[in-house]
Amino acid sequence: MTVRLSMRGRALALAAALLVAPAAAADEAFKAHEFSLANGMQVVVIPDHRAPVVTHQVWFRTGSADDPRDAGGIAHFFEHLMFRGTPKYPDQQFDAVITRNGGQNNANTYYDRTVYYERIAKDRLGLMMELDADRMANLIIDDNTVPSERKVILEERNQRTDNNPDSLFWEQMMAALYLAHPYGIPVIGWRSEIEGLTTEEARAFYDAHYGPNNAILVVAGDVTVDEVKALAEQHYGPLPARTLVPRVRPQEPPPLAARRVAMKDPRAAVPTFARLYLAPSYTSAKDGEAYALQVMAYVLGGAGDTSRLGLALVKGSKTANSISAWYDGDGLDDRMVGVYGQPADGKSAAELEAAVDAELAKFLAEGPSEEELARAKSVLVANAIYARDSQEGMANYYGEGLTYGLTIADLDAWPDRIQAVTAEQVKAVAAKYLTPERSVTGTLEPAAAPAGGQP
Repeated sequence: MTVRLSMRGRALALAAALLVAPAAAADEAFKAHEFSLANGMQVVVIPDHRAPVVTHQVWFRTGSADDPRDAGGIAHFFEHLMFRGTPKYPDQQFDAVITRNGGQNNANTYYDRTVYYERIAKDRLGLMMELDADRMANLIIDDNTVPSERKVILEERNQRTDNNPDSLFWEQMMAALYLAHPYGIPVIGWRSEIEGLTTEEARAFYDAHYGPNNAILVVAGDVTVDEVKALAEQHYGPLPARTLVPRVRPQEPPPLAARRVAMKDPRAAVPTFARLYLAPSYTSAKDGEAYALQVMAYVLGGAGDTSRLGLALVKGSKTANSISAWYDGDGLDDRMVGVYGQPADGKSAAELEAAVDAELAKFLAEGPSEEELARAKSVLVANAIYARDSQEGMANYYGEGLTYGLTIADLDAWPDRIQAVTAEQVKAVAAKYLTPERSVTGTLEPAAAPAGGQP
């Protein structure tokens, strides 16, 4: 059900999503409209009349960071269970019904949210709402479905994580970055915890998180607000609100020491260097720092070989084959700035690390040039305009941001706030957050296979 990206890939995908809708929202044709149902369900409608199709999404304000401490992985596990069936549509008929009607569907789980989505002809929108409302209220959770789906998730972990040294490396990096916060636990969960997930834990998670008052319905496409409101009242309106579990999480203590991860794996093809810095998210940041962090990351490595690090280390000293930097600001709590690269042939990960540190020291002393700043802001906002053609992208942008506690006004203001970032603000956030004590530095290097074969 879930397409899972590497840590770096997920961060870059998010950066693309953050560029999608704000500029589009300036055009009345793509304006996001919002209302709520009596049961507390939030509804967002984004009219787009260019084609007779719709994107229908249900976002739940719950993700792996809301997993109980003794049931890590339950949010992702439950995403799978949502496709198993209800008394009305049993035996995994959900997918079959959508396919017969010419639609596409999927779901994914992240730290702070879970989303279920369909793309289909506009005259099938009511059917999509019927299906999703039914499984929100009447899901079958029993000892026939839970054990078999648990095996599916264990195999997913085996294929996408345990057999992938890059994925294992990022798990270790995240576990080192977060000492207390559940962001340090993989979304899919540790294998030992997945093996112990029970039917009772699944039922408890459903009851605690899957009420309409914990959900955001997003519909983008060839619809009007009135059409969506009538259908939402018909299908979702009758669902009773639930008593929700408060989102209480341990927070990170003040970081005091730089941390390191040194990993060797015979399956690693090339050496890798990575650095993560704990930094506020769009939700937790104050005084516009998130926007300055977004610009800073683009200046440093968002443009690849033509960015500050790329020009210095790939084209200049030829220390790296590739280098990039990103800001991952999606979350309720503090997230990160990252740097990732591979050393050039004949160079080591240690040499690349030293070269990165030297360039970061220059950046901390100088800040961005006016040319770098103008280019970063121009590209970020231009990409938002170019991305406006994605109906699904616009739906993702609003749904994701709203689950993190942002407002439509916040999301629509993104381009203006990016444009307002100054060189002084970028230099200030660099000095504040690119510090050793906030960092985890990691290396993943090839190693000879142990006697007896693969680990």
